[in-house]
Amino acid sequence: MIPMAPHEDPTPTGPTIGFDLDMTLIDSRPGIRATWVALSEETGMRIDADLIVSRLGPPLTEELAYWCPPERIPAMADRYREMYPTYGIEPTLPMPGVRETIAAVHAAGGRAIVVTAKYEPNAKLHLAHLGIEADAVIGDLWAEGKGQALREHGASVYVGDHVGDVRGARTADALSVGVTTGPCDAAELRAAGADVVLEDLTGFPAWLAGYVAERA
Repeated sequence: MIPMAPHEDPTPTGPTIGFDLDMTLIDSRPGIRATWVALSEETGMRIDADLIVSRLGPPLTEELAYWCPPERIPAMADRYREMYPTYGIEPTLPMPGVRETIAAVHAAGGRAIVVTAKYEPNAKLHLAHLGIEADAVIGDLWAEGKGQALREHGASVYVGDHVGDVRGARTADALSVGVTTGPCDAAELRAAGADVVLEDLTGFPAWLAGYVAERA
């Protein structure tokens, strides 16, 4: 967990909202692509980096299974994570509306937590680099595995771009808010069980205001 943010109230009066990271809060495609290219050049592993960034969401080890034999996956995963701070952080951009979204959660007296499949230290580097103030960061979790962290932190909403994020929200009995900024379109997110689908985070503050009002 990252240190308590300066604004954080130890007894929040608003909801705890969980967020996925890649393609929900940040557009990490340029940095991820650069890291895969560098890994390929270093190791001789033949990969299609453009294909990889078109389907972000599942864990690194699942993606590696397409490109190298099972016995090489642990070593390649370790090396990718070692290289990532060099190639992956600087090119990454915040998603439209992300700062307003986090500010809206805090203005409502709530907490904004990040629950992601990304390696936790690298997730924290992204947030620090972009100045995105999350109240907690929990990494290395995917799909239903995210549910335990969401429950432990008392999240009532989970926001993500992938059907795996919908499954994570469902596992935690949290409201699922999908955004269509990742590989899954609105129809896929709704079919997976998303309660709300937004085009991107720019619509989240207004949605949150209504959600908080209904709970008052």
